[in-house]
Amino acid sequence: MNLQPKCYGIIPARYESSRFPGKPLALILGKPMFWHVFNRASMCPELTSVILATDDERIFSTAEKLDVPVVLTKEDHQSGTDRVLEAAEALKVSQDTVVVNIQG
Repeated sequence: MNLQPKCYGIIPARYESSRFPGKPLALILGKPMFWHVFNRASMCPELTSVILATDDERIFSTAEKLDVPVVLTKEDHQSGTDRVLEAAEALKVSQDTVVVNIQG
């Protein structure tokens, strides 16, 4: 019997950053930055699922093309944590599930 709770890693990805606009799509070794964050987070055996949460259609469509699970969120969040909460609610995460906010 497995008594460990589910553990979701959610990566908030916003295109309109004030310090580095387009950062999630910046290419590193031919792949967008968010893909590298997703790939490394997916290696963590404690994470049941890793999901990208974005408000941007460009990031959303690129994630889909790369087979990265993605949730489209509203644009008006004050923080990445707010975006993670919306994604967790959209995924209908149960109360006994641990949600980790993964920054990239």
